[in-house]
Amino acid sequence: MYIGRIVSIATSTADRLCAIYRVSSRSFPNRQATMKADTVSIVPKEGFETDVQKNPYIAYNCVRILLDGAVAVASNGSHTDPIAEKIAQGMAVRDALTLSLMALDYEKDQYNTPRICAVADKRTRQGWLGIVREDGIAVRRMALTPGRFFYIATYEEVHPSDHHAGDFPATDAEAACDFILGGGVFAERENAVTAVAAMETAHGFELAAKDV
Repeated sequence: MYIGRIVSIATSTADRLCAIYRVSSRSFPNRQATMKADTVSIVPKEGFETDVQKNPYIAYNCVRILLDGAVAVASNGSHTDPIAEKIAQGMAVRDALTLSLMALDYEKDQYNTPRICAVADKRTRQGWLGIVREDGIAVRRMALTPGRFFYIATYEEVHPSDHHAGDFPATDAEAACDFILGGGVFAERENAVTAVAAMETAHGFELAAKDV
């Protein structure tokens, strides 16, 4: 089943918060994740740079770490930055998600692609999922439990659920990337391209990125 882009919020069995993002694409699979400092970006691979002229939504910062490693934001578009900036300026996570998603709205491409986001907050030990669709908006604080995860996607699975999606076996950021690319329920979600994960550590968040 194809469900497009995916964001997930999880807690490891050792109670480490994790925010994860997966690019899944049928139209623009020639993309990769690039890391620098506390930001991870999705960009076209070499030789496919002109793809952004066909669709301006395919390149963006997908993960930001802020407040000296206290918060991780993961999303499928340009809303990563305003959400991160509002949280950094002191706005509550719920309000930063709601305001930014409402302001930017769903992507105005041929699919009316929703904007999705996951936030992991070490300060409060909380994880959030947010989505704005053509037909509505939802921002939810998820009931995190060690060793479990929640997720939403841009197509089909577009409603944050009260029930966890299964076991979360990852113990570090690289394993979290492997998991969302092909583990558990994600093994049945098609057209994976790349994944990025931010896993809590004692000093902030460990980042990892992995292309298929």
